[in-house]
Amino acid sequence: MDGVLDEQVASAEPGRQREQPGPADRSTRNTAVLVGFTAITNLADGVTKVVLPLMATQLTHSPAQVAGVGLTLTLPWLLVALHVGVLVDRFDRRLLLWLADGARMLVIAAMLSLALQDSVTIPALYIAGLVLGIAEVVALTSAATLVPSAVAPAGQERANAWVAGAETACNEFCGPFVGGLLIAAGASVALGWTGVGYLIGTLILVFLAGRFKPGTDGTRPTGSVNERIAEGIRFLWQERLLRLMALALTVLSACWGAWLALMPLVATSLMHLDSREYGILLSALGAGGLIGALTVTTVNRLLGRRWSMFADLIGTAAMVAAPVLSTNLWVVATGAFLGGMGGILWTVNSRTISQRLVPSGMLGRYNAAARLFSWGAMPLGAGLVGLLAEWFGMRTAFAVFTVATLLIFVPFLRTLTPRALAEIDATAPKN
Repeated sequence: MDGVLDEQVASAEPGRQREQPGPADRSTRNTAVLVGFTAITNLADGVTKVVLPLMATQLTHSPAQVAGVGLTLTLPWLLVALHVGVLVDRFDRRLLLWLADGARMLVIAAMLSLALQDSVTIPALYIAGLVLGIAEVVALTSAATLVPSAVAPAGQERANAWVAGAETACNEFCGPFVGGLLIAAGASVALGWTGVGYLIGTLILVFLAGRFKPGTDGTRPTGSVNERIAEGIRFLWQERLLRLMALALTVLSACWGAWLALMPLVATSLMHLDSREYGILLSALGAGGLIGALTVTTVNRLLGRRWSMFADLIGTAAMVAAPVLSTNLWVVATGAFLGGMGGILWTVNSRTISQRLVPSGMLGRYNAAARLFSWGAMPLGAGLVGLLAEWFGMRTAFAVFTVATLLIFVPFLRTLTPRALAEIDATAPKN
């Protein structure tokens, strides 16, 4: 729609024709804006996931109360993700990003004020965690739905690659590392820099070009919130390819949750790693994600989208199987590298496929439901691997998750066929 308006203005005012940015220029700028916003705000999110629990340790020695702070930051994915999807399908998605960042800055300002007055309490940390968690759900769901309307189809794969890479690297790896450095200088310093990060993210969005309200026919959505949630889930479940990706993602994310939860104990008790070696192991996971983001377009061109996504099944299986087969650091680190790289390959390609299959007016609900499968499965995987390790041992626990990953291979290959992908590509716009 915006491209049509640009052409009309250009034809009415020939002198201004060269001043109008073309689709390629706008896509390049919007990709840079989305990647910058995602990187900075997810870096801040990663910092808060370290800072708030560490602040709790200064107030209590109760493991349950400290763990409760971390839980408040992730619990909203289970509680409100589907409702946020309805919200994203109703309102301007850039406006929702601004509101989410505004809520984050208010919370950080309040916690900074309490920290300076030495008045931080456990209930205050719980409230802050819940608000920040809800804001993260709104921000990540809204940002994922912006790509189809902000970037031309020809550039969406690359945009998804960079956005997914920035999200993973900054939220899961760089953020906690930076948080550990900042908290050493004091909670107030860490909170202050986090607030600055959210402010920069808010300002970056000013440079996003286009209109980002879902739907263009002027109609208002009908039905209750629960009915619209059910409509989104029903759409996901009735589309065979989307259903397969959601179920496969549940298993893959459970494997990630299990690996992250149990690996610290495996590293210390079975592998006997020191802190430097454990850092190498975790770095391998992040390095794999970064390489995946940098090479996904090349991998897709060489292998095709189907085998690129299948590589994640192999990578995740290798990640959880490595501790079963060996206690050697480099073997386990190689498995972690393959898992991290495969995770990005899956994320980028699944997003591109869903953006072509799911209507714009339902994209928010779909993304929320898909993230519910993935983010919701991670704590379930962590809990299950703990029970299995307690009852049968750590290697057996990882073996169970390895088998679960291998069981996906056949249904994946039977559903994500070359014909199915060709039909999706045939319906996609070319520019």
